[in-house]
Amino acid sequence: MLMGPGSTGPLNARLIAAAYRDEQEATDKVLRLGSAIDAYLFASPVPYEYARKAGVLTMPATYVPLGGASLHEALLRATLDDRFDPTRASLDVLGRTDVVEAYSEVDLPVDGIQVHEELLSTGQLTSFHEGLWRRKATKMAITCVRGVAERLDAIGVPTIRLRPTNSGVRSALQTAGLLGAHHRLEEAQLGVVVVDVPTLRDSTRRSTPRYWRDELRLSLHRLLLQEAHRINATAHPVDDHTFMITATRGSLVAATEGFRQPPFVERIKTELGIAIEVGIGMGRTTQDAEAHARAALNRAQASRQSFAVDREGRSLVPAQRAPQRPGGAEPLRTKGRETLLRLSEKIAEEEAPLVVDAENAGRMLGVTPRTARRLLRTLVEEGLAWPLPPNRTLQPGRPRQLYRLIVEKLDRAVK
Repeated sequence: MLMGPGSTGPLNARLIAAAYRDEQEATDKVLRLGSAIDAYLFASPVPYEYARKAGVLTMPATYVPLGGASLHEALLRATLDDRFDPTRASLDVLGRTDVVEAYSEVDLPVDGIQVHEELLSTGQLTSFHEGLWRRKATKMAITCVRGVAERLDAIGVPTIRLRPTNSGVRSALQTAGLLGAHHRLEEAQLGVVVVDVPTLRDSTRRSTPRYWRDELRLSLHRLLLQEAHRINATAHPVDDHTFMITATRGSLVAATEGFRQPPFVERIKTELGIAIEVGIGMGRTTQDAEAHARAALNRAQASRQSFAVDREGRSLVPAQRAPQRPGGAEPLRTKGRETLLRLSEKIAEEEAPLVVDAENAGRMLGVTPRTARRLLRTLVEEGLAWPLPPNRTLQPGRPRQLYRLIVEKLDRAVK
């Protein structure tokens, strides 16, 4: 039985039954239901453990317990039936501490009991109980697994299968309802994405032509609107180089692969040829979420440790650090870095902008425009330059391709 989509309260929820013949099939049932479920409620800890070990539980989950009242009920049945001797029994799945506590509560000795806590396959658990019984170390078996009970009955081992009690089911239903309601509230939590575009930052000394920045800003805004629509969010510009997307936590989880990848980055890089910086924040209000998003953006720009924080300001998923070279060695010089270093020196001498085309770059490097065009493409491949939108003019022929040089990365090169 599973808690399915409904309102945020457990009293107004929909239950979806997922029947199976064997507890191990629970894993497949979870995969089939997927994200349509707000919380999973398993009939016992056995199918829950199978699903947990398979790594398929991506939503809150709980189970109807088989210890406590269920074990007490089994022990009562055993003491009232001459075929069973609960003082010399083998038990599976339950923790030994819980078993000893239950026995002590009904004044039964525990010296003759054998407990296998780990959940194994049906065959392995059957062998555990059967081996003890054939060696006369035990006189009965108490199992949580239906398949084990059926096999033991078939070979004549006195067996009692633990079953959930009505009170245990009611308690588990309430817990599942609370888990589902909390999950719904978490998914509906407000989230803000702040997108900063270094290429669009103005500079009094070095800047891209304004009409190029306007065209790039419009193209970027159009792309962000498409992405926001895809995740049921809204997008709008904040200033000349910053955009803000307002969404829910649930939609951002899907867009970021569980906050493992910053959103929009790859598509913008592919279609517009520029890099963006992203910060994601959660909050109870738009203002709180935006403040956390800007804090995440600053943190990502400063240390590259995280691009998303929750509504308490804590990192959601730390970004992975780039692998260090042995001994802390600096990055090796590349052809692109050498080219960028030479261009930056010329630009500094001429106090020229950081935007060049093949003709200007060729003049500075002392090579032909064709060679310069090839060198600029190398810069782009190494992430040392951003191609800007083509320069449309009324002149015939191919428009000039401009490149914004990322000289900020030179401090990482070996000088």
